[in-house]
Amino acid sequence: MTLRTLNDILLAISRNPRDRVMMQKQAPGWIPISSAEIYRSVVGIARALRPWGIGKGDRVAILSENRPEWTITDFAALALGAVTVPVYSTQTAEQTSYILNDSGARVIAVSTKHQLEKVLAIQRHTPLERIIVMDNVETGHAVQMQTLTLHGPTEADADFDARSQLVQPDDLATIIYTSGTTGNPKGAMLTHGNMASNIACSMEAFGFGTKDEVSVSFLPLSHVTARHVDFALLYRGVVLAYCPDLAQLTQVLAEVQPDIFIAVPRVYEKIRQQVILKTVGFPKSAIYRWALSVGRAHRAETVAGIRPTSLSWKIADQLVFSKVCAGMGGKAQEFISGGAPLGRELAEWYADIGIPVHEGYGLTETSPVIAVNTPSACKLGTVGKPLPNVEVKIADDGEVLARGPSVFKGYWKRPDETAAAFVDGWFKTGDIGQLDSDGYLSITDRKKDLIKTSGGKFIAPQPIENSLKLNPLIGTAVVIGDRRKFPAVLIVPHFPVLEDWARANQVEFATREMLVANAKVQALYEGIVAELNQNMARFEKLKRVLIVSEEFSAADGTMTHTFKVRRRGIEERYRKLIDEMYAEAEIAGG
Repeated sequence: MTLRTLNDILLAISRNPRDRVMMQKQAPGWIPISSAEIYRSVVGIARALRPWGIGKGDRVAILSENRPEWTITDFAALALGAVTVPVYSTQTAEQTSYILNDSGARVIAVSTKHQLEKVLAIQRHTPLERIIVMDNVETGHAVQMQTLTLHGPTEADADFDARSQLVQPDDLATIIYTSGTTGNPKGAMLTHGNMASNIACSMEAFGFGTKDEVSVSFLPLSHVTARHVDFALLYRGVVLAYCPDLAQLTQVLAEVQPDIFIAVPRVYEKIRQQVILKTVGFPKSAIYRWALSVGRAHRAETVAGIRPTSLSWKIADQLVFSKVCAGMGGKAQEFISGGAPLGRELAEWYADIGIPVHEGYGLTETSPVIAVNTPSACKLGTVGKPLPNVEVKIADDGEVLARGPSVFKGYWKRPDETAAAFVDGWFKTGDIGQLDSDGYLSITDRKKDLIKTSGGKFIAPQPIENSLKLNPLIGTAVVIGDRRKFPAVLIVPHFPVLEDWARANQVEFATREMLVANAKVQALYEGIVAELNQNMARFEKLKRVLIVSEEFSAADGTMTHTFKVRRRGIEERYRKLIDEMYAEAEIAGG
């Protein structure tokens, strides 16, 4: 069927009866959720929302970890023509209050007692009229979702179906809040047509849904990437197993054994770090290096989707590659990365262990996919070719511009920022990139992240950071130096590896603060940076190294909820240390 609106996805699910569309972990194990159960639950919630006055254009917020109820609530709101407003489960009460007030949400669905208490604490300062709680929480302040879903129909509801089909492609479907330049988030307005047009073709080349496939939903559904992916997989008949907590991912992958693995680069980075941790010491390290050399020789075959057949590759696969795949469940055949730049070196490492990771690219404002590598058209170091229904061109200053049906209508209640986001009908992505002669798009960096030294030289920090993060001793690296004489780097070590190194090198420490302050540790990281500097232009060379002991997180504003660094938050948090480092360099004449 032609996908016109997001409601057509629910229609496709209900018209193709299956015993297992979703899976949820409960005490006995993984419980399948059928298409009939999903339809019943969606209609049950929609039947409650209508008497509450929720209809076309009204905003319904969802504050929850990934679970079936998230998607079911989403479907219910969308079917009525209402607008879904996702809220990250990790956001503070203050941040939640801002989104609820800015969007004017009148109803919110929350997952747990903790989330309910967060909302109850701010409710009187928001337009919220009703709260639905997904867990069976005894409270007089919210309606239990189970009481609504159980009142859904056991047969098709003609009135509900007809009402859902009245929703048009140009109708607003969701407001997704993304970081704003003023510090407050701004809501990107995506219509049904925006998202449906993107879902219809973003995964077409992968052939998903031809067999009984499973994927784990663990990237936060409040982010456009995860929401798009889940909608697209459900539409194509892939079973979704929900993982509400990233800390449980390893166990969930082992239990579910997904056929499709979709993650952000940070997850792929952590898997690589774990592999390196497990190959320390002789003879493991020697076997690992040999296997990588074998994989590198067969890289072109892997990228082309051809499984190498040489004896050496089969041995390397048995000794190393298969064990990495086992850590991701052991059955995955397709691997996709999105949400942030993967980095060429990381993509090459995965290709060398027999895993072609298909990197894609897009933004919230583009619903989100602009381009993606596919099994039949994949080039490492690029984000693939633009989708067939998306036009891309490069502006004179190198910025990537996009145009097509998936490009958003604007920012909620921000006409000036909406106007500034476009030039001659083209959306300004804010990314610097290039299109090669074969039509593959490469992204260099975020335009606003480019560092301009006081000498006038521009430096793209992301490629440098991606190279540094390949070192197992480095957890996160952030290049700094905007409007300074020279660039420097702030490093958060990968502490499990660093602590092992410290014990092996007689470095005594009681705390992480003591560890990063040790002269031997300082020299270790300065050596890593010095080695990288050998391959960089003179103006790019990192002249100072600042090591910090705290890991970045969304809670302290140094990282996004999808594991991307927030440069402004990091520079604000470490402003004093950064200023002192540059002042010392000035005195030393460096």
